Order: sequence, then C-alpha cells, then structure tokens
Amino acid sequence: MMGIQIDRRRLFALCRKESWQIVRDPSSILIAFVLPVVLLFIFGFGINLDANKVRLGVVVEDSGAEAQRFADVLAASPYIDVVRDASRERLRALLAAGEVRGMVVIASDFSSKVRQGEGSAAIQVLTDGAEPNTANFLGSYLQGAWQVWLSQRATNQGLPQPKMVELSPRYWFNPTTVSRNYLVPGSISVIMTIIGALLTSLVVAREWERGTMEALLSTPVTRAELLLSKILPYYVLGMAAMLMCVLVATLLMDVPLRGSWWVLFIVSSLFLGSSLGLGLLLSTVTRNQFVAAQGALTAAFLPATMLSGFVFEIGSMPLPVQAATYLVPARYFVGALQTLFQAGDIWSVLLVQIGLLLLSAFFWLGLTALKSSRRLDGN
Repeated sequence: MMGIQIDRRRLFALCRKESWQIVRDPSSILIAFVLPVVLLFIFGFGINLDANKVRLGVVVEDSGAEAQRFADVLAASPYIDVVRDASRERLRALLAAGEVRGMVVIASDFSSKVRQGEGSAAIQVLTDGAEPNTANFLGSYLQGAWQVWLSQRATNQGLPQPKMVELSPRYWFNPTTVSRNYLVPGSISVIMTIIGALLTSLVVAREWERGTMEALLSTPVTRAELLLSKILPYYVLGMAAMLMCVLVATLLMDVPLRGSWWVLFIVSSLFLGSSLGLGLLLSTVTRNQFVAAQGALTAAFLPATMLSGFVFEIGSMPLPVQAATYLVPARYFVGALQTLFQAGDIWSVLLVQIGLLLLSAFFWLGLTALKSSRRLDGN
C-alpha cells in the first residue's frame, strides 16, 4: 500500500533538492518561460479568423458612366482591395499566381445595355477555386456591391425602393469579433498542457538514468513524499508560466480578461494537477527521458488541439469522438478560460468545469501514485 506518512523536514529537503535541479537545468527554464511565450505568439498572431480585405482585379472596358459607378462601388467596399488594369491577360496571370483572389470584367457594352434595357447587363466574375472559402466570401462581397449599385442607381433616378430587411447582429461575448480574443484563451490551454506534461515527464526518468533513484529508495522517504517533491516545485514553475501567458495575452495582445484572478488561479491549479500528473506518469512508467518527452508531446498536444473544442467544434464531431473528449482535461480548461476571458465569472459554467477538472486531477495523480514503486524491479 502507498505510504501516507509525510515528514515535513524530508519533504522540504526533497523539494529543495528538486528546486536546485530546476535552477541548474536550463531545459526546465526554457520550457517554463521561453516556450510558452513563443507558442503564444505563434497562436495569437499566426492564426487569424478575421475577415480581411480580399484583393480583386477589375477590368473596366466600358468608359460609360454606369460602368464607372459600379467600379467606384467596388473600390469603396471595406472588404475588397481593388487592383484595376486594362488587360484581362495580365489580371489572369495575377490570378494564377495567387496575387489576386478574383477578377471582375465589365464589358464594353455594359453602360449601353443598362441605359437601354436591352438584354442582360452582366459582368464576368472569376475566382480562385484553389481556396473555396475565399471564393465564396468574394462572391458574397460582389453580390453586396451589386445590390449597393442597384440601390444607388434607383435613388439617382428617383425610383421607389422596397424596404429591405436589415440585420443588426449583436454579439454578447467578444463584441468586437476579433478572432484573437477567442483563439488566445484556447491556445493558452494547449500551451499549458504541453508545458505541464513536459516539465514532469523528465524528472523521474532523469533520476533512473543518473542512478540517483537507487539512493533515494534506500532512504526512509515514503512514496507520498517522493511524489510531492516531484510535483510541488514544478507546480510553482507551471503557475509562473501560466502567469506569463496571461500577462502576454492581456498586456501585449490586448485580450480582455473579464473574470476574477482568483478563479483563474483555481482553474489553472486544478488543470496543472492533470497535466503534471500525466507527465509524471509517463516518466514513472518509461524511465527514459527521450521516450517520456516524446510521449508527453504526443499525449498532450494532439488531444488538447483536436478534442478540446479549441479548433474544432465538439458538437459537430461523431458521437464516439464526442464521448472521447470527456477524457481530455483540456476540454474543461478551454471552456473555463474562454468563459473567464470573454464573459467573466459565469458560475453556472465555471462550477461544472471546476468540478470536472478536480476529478481529472485526482485521476491522473492517483494513477501516478499507483504506478509509482519503491522497489527497483518496479513492483
């Protein structure tokens, strides 16, 4: 059975020894303070879901007033960056090279057909099919510009216009619709999963490889004292990394934090219990630093990215995959962080996440305790 006796002097001495190992080992400092900032900048600035301007090539072959007005409407659109050229071939070359995402051709008889009402006054629209989403966005932008042009033309001619339905969306959370405010809290969850698992994935394996574990097992140190001495220093290091991530997000990236700092502290502490327990479990089972580190990266990064709801909506996943997401602690941490950053202290959501994170921490730390041994043969 696992020893539950804890001698404070022995525990303090072990924690002090582990702290000196952290200071002397630059890899732990790099993992805790450099890697989170680098990853946060990659996630925060490298991933962007905002609707930016789309470069559009425009060929105006008609010098009439109607054609010029429509070209002016395109140029005035906040979603379109117009590149005007007199040659279709040059714009086709730009489209093939990816320098423009589409092109519009206004034929030479456009204005005359509009004035005389003969036939259909059509324009030609070509989009880059290599990016279907961008092509669909561009098609919607052009339809909107066409409606604006028709409305302006009717106003100039004094024709009555039917009242169109105007939608006024209201965003309860993230009203500025800046994707960084949504992505950064989720990315912090993924980053802390990696950091927590990496920090403890090396500690026990390092003891076995250096031969110091045999010396520890020959002392009266209990299993509980040994595990606590491996967790507590790295918990402090992990919380420092979490604080750095939050400060970078709020001060450098202007991501608002609407929740309480003490709730953030509780949620982060519980989640670190899961991630540190996962890394310590891999280190205990493998007894090899390289294998433990590779296992920590795989077991932490992939589930936290794919199954946490950070990138992919859980409700759109197949039912068996949705069931698997309940085993991923990052799912609850993502929900808690996005709630704290975007909405605030919404207790109906946070209490559920806190309870599940507590169960997850008990599970991973308890499993690590069961797999830990005070015998050289691992039994």
